[in-house]
Amino acid sequence: MQNNKKTLITSLPLALASAIAMSVSQSAVAEIMLYDRDDTTFSVDGYFNTFYVSSDVDRAGEQFDRDQSRVKMGFLPNYIGFNFGKQLEQVKVGGRSSFWVTINDSDTNGTETGIDVRQFYGTASSDRWGEVLFGKDFGLFGRSNIFLDEMLAGYGQVSDTLGLVDFGGVSFGNIGTGYPYPFPTSQITYRSPVMNGLRVAAGIMDPVDTTDDASSALDEAYQDSPRFETEVTYQFDLSGAQIYSWVNGMQQTSKNTDSTVEEIDSKGIGYGVQAKVGAFSVTASGFKAEGINPFYTNNAGKAQLRDVDSDGYLLQGSYTFGKNRIALSAGKTKDDGNGLGTAADYETRGIAYFRTINDNLKLVAEVNRFELTGRDTDAIDEDTRTYAIGAALSF
Repeated sequence: MQNNKKTLITSLPLALASAIAMSVSQSAVAEIMLYDRDDTTFSVDGYFNTFYVSSDVDRAGEQFDRDQSRVKMGFLPNYIGFNFGKQLEQVKVGGRSSFWVTINDSDTNGTETGIDVRQFYGTASSDRWGEVLFGKDFGLFGRSNIFLDEMLAGYGQVSDTLGLVDFGGVSFGNIGTGYPYPFPTSQITYRSPVMNGLRVAAGIMDPVDTTDDASSALDEAYQDSPRFETEVTYQFDLSGAQIYSWVNGMQQTSKNTDSTVEEIDSKGIGYGVQAKVGAFSVTASGFKAEGINPFYTNNAGKAQLRDVDSDGYLLQGSYTFGKNRIALSAGKTKDDGNGLGTAADYETRGIAYFRTINDNLKLVAEVNRFELTGRDTDAIDEDTRTYAIGAALSF
């Protein structure tokens, strides 16, 4: 358990929530076009946010109980992205590189800005046959679950047991309390054209070790096949409602040169639906996985996973009136032991208010409650309440 916890604290900096930043650049505001001539384009987009945060931590044993105030970024990190495109006869080529920066310099980071590249890919596409992406991008398993989170531009949960209250990176949002994070990875992915609202994506990803044996130096974890991930989305209108639905999944087998170390067959499925009617939006999503870390899909830190289950759900709703939006969220993940090394339930409930000042500036206020309950021991139990108020600027 202690090794897994240490892995969480040291390997989940700003990278952990950076995947979602891309959705801001795609849906919230328009990019700034720097060059558009001779069928060639080059543009830039960015996102900046800061929150004042107060967390009331109540953990088993009371030695960690405290009220902690922070000034830091929220669930979405700060980033800047560059986009390239060029039309070559029947094929369009393009690419994207984006850089994330933590603003949480604090006492342990000095002036460390933590610049991290989480997208660096090229594409070739056609209206007739779709798109091929090659390079580093976010995974497909759990992708729409997190991209369509109603609280995306908010703050979310900061479990102290997971080291997040005093963390130098992002908060977790609903990661680990409704879905795992689709960690960026090198990949080759094909996406079909949109066919009457239906689109299919499938790709091979760089696999990850799940069978490392820390007690031995005479073994080597390996994978003789890449990780496979896929997502199918379907968008349609029904009785005046706009419906977006999805199913995604992944599979990978990890082995070890030591025959006494059991191979791990990791597999998972994610799903969900979002319905928008007028000013109302309702989103319901979930996942079920085996041999996968319940917080992130790439097993950062190479924890030795097992064939144990995890599953979760996220229920959300929002109402928009004028330049105001109120969102409610409730999520839960049940894990049999691949998170902290012992069976536990992770649950988050939150309410957020978003105020749009203009096309670029938004104000946010949020109240969040995170609960961690151990099924085999109460030594890891936690109840943390967080109050956050901040601003987000995007272009």
